[in-house]
This record gives sequence, C-alpha cells and structure tokens, in this order.
Amino acid sequence: MRSSVPGGFLVQPWPGSGAAASDPGPGEEGWGGLLLTCGALLGVTVIWARVVMACRDLTRAEQAAEEIRRSTGNGNVVTRHLDLSSVYSVRQFAKDFIDSEDRLDILINNAGVMMCPKWLTEDGFETQLAVNHLGHFLLTNMLLPMLKSSAPSRVVTVSSIAHKGGRIDLDDLFFSRRPYSPLESYKQSKLANVLFSRELAQRVKGSGVSSFCLHPGVIYTDLGRHVFSWIPFLGALLTLPNHLCMKTPWQGCQTTLYCALTPGLEVKSGRYFSDCAEKETAPQAQDDVVARKLWEESARLVGLEDTC
Repeated sequence: MRSSVPGGFLVQPWPGSGAAASDPGPGEEGWGGLLLTCGALLGVTVIWARVVMACRDLTRAEQAAEEIRRSTGNGNVVTRHLDLSSVYSVRQFAKDFIDSEDRLDILINNAGVMMCPKWLTEDGFETQLAVNHLGHFLLTNMLLPMLKSSAPSRVVTVSSIAHKGGRIDLDDLFFSRRPYSPLESYKQSKLANVLFSRELAQRVKGSGVSSFCLHPGVIYTDLGRHVFSWIPFLGALLTLPNHLCMKTPWQGCQTTLYCALTPGLEVKSGRYFSDCAEKETAPQAQDDVVARKLWEESARLVGLEDTC
C-alpha cells in the first residue's frame, strides 16, 4: 500500500489480534500484521504494525528502532538479538520468537555480509554463505509453521544482481579446496538466495505462503566496507560525488517493501524483482535440479531434518 510520504510504503495498522481466514492479506486494504526483518531494514516507515528487528548488533538496531518509533509514533517496534552466522543463535531466536509471538505475516531475510575475508563461523561454515544463505534458510524453515498458520503470508529474501555471476559448487561450498575469492563467494551466496526463494515457492505452493527475492540496487551503506580492503581505489571513488548515483537507504528498501506489501503479488511467488518490477534471473538461477540439491545440502549442513 502506497504511503502519503512520497516514494515510500507504509505497513498498514496492526489489528492487535489474530486475523480470521477471511481477513485481508499483506498489502490489501485494512491489512495489519507482524513483520520480522533480519537486519535493520534502513529507510522503512512503519505505522501501527508490530515490527521485530532481529539483528546481531543490538546497539545499532536499537538506534534504528528508536528512529522508527520517533518518526512514526509507533511504539510497537522491538529489537532482538540474532546472529545468522551461528546455527545455535538462529535456533534459539526461532524458539523464543515462536514462544512469544502468536503470528508472523511477513519475514524479510535482509541481513548480509559482502566480500569479507575468508572467515569460518563457529560451525565451520564460510561466513558469506553462512550469513547470506544458511542462516536465512534455517530461520525460514523453523518459522514456516507460524507463517502457514498466519497465511496469507510472505517471505522476502534480499539477493543481488551479483547472482548473475554466481556458481553453486555443491562439492566445495566453503572454498575448502578451491582458492578463496571474496567476490566469487559473495556471488555464490547471492545465487543461493535466488535458488532458495525459488525452491521455497515450489515447496509451499498451496499453503498461502508466498516467496519472493530481489535486487535492492546499489545502496550507500556500510555493507561494502570489506570491498575497500580488497579494491582500495573504490573507497576513494565513493567519497566523491559518485555516491550520488547510488540509492539512499530509503530508496533501496522500496523493492523489498514492494514484494512484502503489493496486493495480489502472490501469483508471482518464486519470482525475482528489481526497481519494483519483475526481472529475469540468470539461467543458473532457474535450475530446479540445483535448487533442490542446494536445499537438501543446506538442510544437512544446519541439521534440519524436517523441511517443507
């Protein structure tokens, strides 16, 4: 639903109780619900909706949440700790969320890292695949029963146009045998996002849960901080007026909110979007065999026995 603020979306009023089966779904007139975003979705304006911001850095998360509360008057914005690089943290967060909330209307898989050095997580996973894909994969699967019981509901996964250069190496997802490249790892993780969203849409078909993924655009945030250590001249470039060509956080979140709130978008579940419009994915992002195999390997890695 378009807001009265130019260029933005508003989440509609939270009704304060469970919705009946005949109640409107996400984006429809009179809809309200609970929105869970992994990572601070910068630039979002939320009015009278319950929003849970799941973030690793609670100090920064609380600053963003307070800005939302102050600018909208909505005090129903809360922060909770979630470290997507840790299987334990994801499982604990999901358990606590299920115990404390009675519904989940929109899950936004928005957190991520970009082109960091080769770091291994506590579970022995390469960090970019762990944070950008495996953490979201596990969290989504653990919250699927709640998403289904809250249907119509949506899962929105933030990918990148970088997926078009990605390749899934199912025999060496963590660069254990091949030379590590921060860029190749990032592109692999973003391709994994698209394949995950596509496979999820197939697996939940008919349940009332829709799945979308998107490229948000090149946004002026600190996501690219690791890039500067690998390609130093980019840091100098981005301090010049070039950054004016990049999207602001407000502009950068619009496609995410388009996928979360546009009425009737359920018929395009499994599709990929950019600039608030459906776009074609790379051929390797349309490989259903690889999508299924990646799903199965991801479930094995995170110890998930029951998936949809």
